[in-house]
Amino acid sequence: MVVTLIIACEVGFWVLLAAGLALRYLARMPKTGAAVLLLEPLLELALLIVTAIDLKNGATADWKHGLAALYIGYTVAYGHYTIKWVDLRVAHRFAGGPAPIKRYGRDHLKHEAKLWLRTVLMAAVAAALLQGAIWYVGDGDISSLRGWQAAGLRIVSIHGVIVLTYLIWPKKAPKDRAAPEEAPARSREESLH
Repeated sequence: MVVTLIIACEVGFWVLLAAGLALRYLARMPKTGAAVLLLEPLLELALLIVTAIDLKNGATADWKHGLAALYIGYTVAYGHYTIKWVDLRVAHRFAGGPAPIKRYGRDHLKHEAKLWLRTVLMAAVAAALLQGAIWYVGDGDISSLRGWQAAGLRIVSIHGVIVLTYLIWPKKAPKDRAAPEEAPARSREESLH
């Protein structure tokens, strides 16, 4: 039942997002669209409640409960960001909004580092929920829940390594775009000659 609810929450997230943005931009009902988008956290609340009830009713704590905690952590850390990310692109495509910013160099590294902090938040929320489940289960088998706590740490570590690669190998702007620092440097050189 928990796995089915996780899938339903994920599908529900995208359905609510599509409905909210359609109301906002296609139907020109921004307040109604925003109200639909505000329903998103109710999905995770339902998942949290069902997971707790499942454990209370004597279910063995296993991978489903760990996945639910990680999914809730992901939604807490990335849910609002994802909505804003999609909203910006839909606004640009259908409502004449500004184009999404393309990031390069230090700006890209800074952005990726902020995303890594979101991943840290995701793992922390999941670890806290899992720890609560461990205390709740008490003497039962908690090895799966501990494993999911470790999985959260591995995700944080892998994402951190990826961010460090941008420090070593910064993302470069395409050749057809001059970097902002290059244009003033050329004009100074030209004025010296």
